[in-house]
Amino acid sequence: MKIIDNLEDGYKILKGSNISSYKIDCEILMSHTLSISREEVLLNLEKNVKKEEEERYFNLINRRIKNEPIAYITSNKSFWKNNFITNKNALIPRPDSEHLVEQALKLVKKKQAKRILDIGVGSGCLSISVLKERPYCKFDAIDISKNAIKLAKSNANLHQLSNRIKFYKRDVDNFYHDKYDLIISNPPYIKKHKIKYLGTVSHEPKIALDGGLNGLEITRKIISKSKKLLKTNGKLILEIGYDQKYKVIESLKEKNFFINKIIKDYGNNVRCIVSTKIK
Repeated sequence: MKIIDNLEDGYKILKGSNISSYKIDCEILMSHTLSISREEVLLNLEKNVKKEEEERYFNLINRRIKNEPIAYITSNKSFWKNNFITNKNALIPRPDSEHLVEQALKLVKKKQAKRILDIGVGSGCLSISVLKERPYCKFDAIDISKNAIKLAKSNANLHQLSNRIKFYKRDVDNFYHDKYDLIISNPPYIKKHKIKYLGTVSHEPKIALDGGLNGLEITRKIISKSKKLLKTNGKLILEIGYDQKYKVIESLKEKNFFINKIIKDYGNNVRCIVSTKIK
């Protein structure tokens, strides 16, 4: 069978399973199967596919039917300007989290040597994206999941940054270190009872999603600890849930943080708060 025939069969299967992104998903899975770019797939629609490649492709389609995210099936996700290894040990990097990288780069000039902490490092996409553009900075990165840290280390190795980022398996409550110029964090902020309704997110590690009964349990811990870990006038960049702005601002002000910016995501929802420790 030709590439086009396999794609069209895949379209029907995924569309029939109510996968709204069925076209692009099939093209990505074919690209992964043949180890060529998606563009090359679309330029070679009349090319024949070997029997074993066909089988591999439809095995991937069958995984997608079960709502397994594409990034886990292909073990790869593009974020900011780079590609990252992905697996079920950490959240899939999302475009909305790129706002944290953008804000960090605005705060740190190209030739500055800043000490930065990433709380809840996950795949390492935030730290690594910043480090690639700020060659004099160094990161410490913590996570309570040893498997997430293992993945983040793999990504640091992939991008040749292992010498500029140190990893610690630690809860934020039990992390005591020097003072930082900047802290960035994308913490778990989903309300516990809502996780089961999140569709494909249900394939991602619960530990990286569960923000407790009110969704703010971990965020408040981070704010409290950041007051101790940041230098005076140090910055905290937090990703938050779309409906958490006022409660997070209240928690920040209680700990003597000044609110610099509130950033909306690509869906026009509040997604990120930049603040400064003032005393």
